[in-house]
Amino acid sequence: QKTEIEKEIIDLPDEFISLANKKLPITSLRPLNYLKSRGLNKEDIIKWKMGYCSSGEYAGRIVIPSFNEDGNINYFVTRSYDNNWKKYLNPGAAKDIIFNYPYLNFDEDLVLVEGVFDATKTENNSVPLLGSTLNENSKLFYEIVKNDTPVYLALDPDAEKKINKLISLFLKYDIETYLVDVAPFTDVGEMTKQEFLERKQTAVFLRLDNYLLSRISRI
Repeated sequence: QKTEIEKEIIDLPDEFISLANKKLPITSLRPLNYLKSRGLNKEDIIKWKMGYCSSGEYAGRIVIPSFNEDGNINYFVTRSYDNNWKKYLNPGAAKDIIFNYPYLNFDEDLVLVEGVFDATKTENNSVPLLGSTLNENSKLFYEIVKNDTPVYLALDPDAEKKINKLISLFLKYDIETYLVDVAPFTDVGEMTKQEFLERKQTAVFLRLDNYLLSRISRI
């Protein structure tokens, strides 16, 4: 059972400038060059509704919003493009959301990644965990179990503890689970879209028996 809670809605920064616009100011050159250096194009920018701030609290940052089922903004992620020592600076809103819920289809395979820039290198049905993890009370976990959604875990290789926890949780609920080999990359965001597609096609299907055996072999 899940208790219905009030939906949190937030505003984008006042200084937000959409990079999906046809006409852009001169200040857009640096954020556009940054996104290009990460292998993203205009289609990606439009798909993820990307923008930036050149002034204010989030100055020098790419801004990527998340929308809830009603089309309202419930979170946003910002990433520095001007070598700021603090790469990410996000709002103080709750992280227990399903990032860009309206664009997800829980009747198809769902890819779970760490961050938004990881998600940009995957297909449409991908959701970032925003650096957190899932538990049995998470909104995202509830939707996966409710719809019996097959999941592909494509998390950072150094997050072994988190990966094992998620695998155990999904197998406990008999969720069809696959593990994508991200190494030697530090995260999916370092891959090209083609590289990720090839990794997904060779993902390992996990069962409780082969998962336990693989863990024992590493002890």
